[in-house]
Amino acid sequence: MATVKATSKTTKTKKPDSRNKIMDTYKDYVLTNGSEPASVFQFMKGLKLPEEEFYKYFGSFKTIKTHIWKAYMIHTLEILKNDNAYQEYTVREKLLAFYYTLMEVLKKDRSYIMYSFKGVKKPELSPSFLKSFKEEYQDYIHDLIAEGLDSEEIIKRPILSDRYHDALWIQLVFIVNFWLRDDTTNFQQTDAAIEKTVNLSIELMGRGPLDMMVDFAKFLYQSR
Repeated sequence: MATVKATSKTTKTKKPDSRNKIMDTYKDYVLTNGSEPASVFQFMKGLKLPEEEFYKYFGSFKTIKTHIWKAYMIHTLEILKNDNAYQEYTVREKLLAFYYTLMEVLKKDRSYIMYSFKGVKKPELSPSFLKSFKEEYQDYIHDLIAEGLDSEEIIKRPILSDRYHDALWIQLVFIVNFWLRDDTTNFQQTDAAIEKTVNLSIELMGRGPLDMMVDFAKFLYQSR
């Protein structure tokens, strides 16, 4: 009778991704020291990692800031994507949910957010660290606007509707800056600001009295 020899299969332990560790340590460093590390070499030496490990994920300290902000947006959108209730919301409700979720994500890193905006006079002009954050946001907002146009919660208007996404970017920057200045308990004023600005923006993009007057004028003209 033949015997079957058992073979042991060795599995290699996958090394943990050091990307998040590098980003978290960078945030801790700049908040503790008030400035960036003197060099990538010095920074990685403190992490007890080889310098080339840094360059697997980032080109410089400038790009690490961009990745940190992009991660905030991606995390926010992932939370919304995994929320079954969110999928049934109206466009107004989805935009409200987006801002409330984003603020919860940013709240965990509030000190770093304040550090990022230190010295930025016009954040609506998109400082370099917000580049990827803005790109992710505008991809999301383009889809949301398209959904609103399909449901007629948002109205297509000549010239203006092509700029809706720009107006909503300014809205986002306004909300973040309002939050950074808000010293109320649990940021209650920010919650109120989010509700009021979203309601206003949806009202302005939606069908209003002027649109009804134009529709009525078209009706009268076509009925002559």
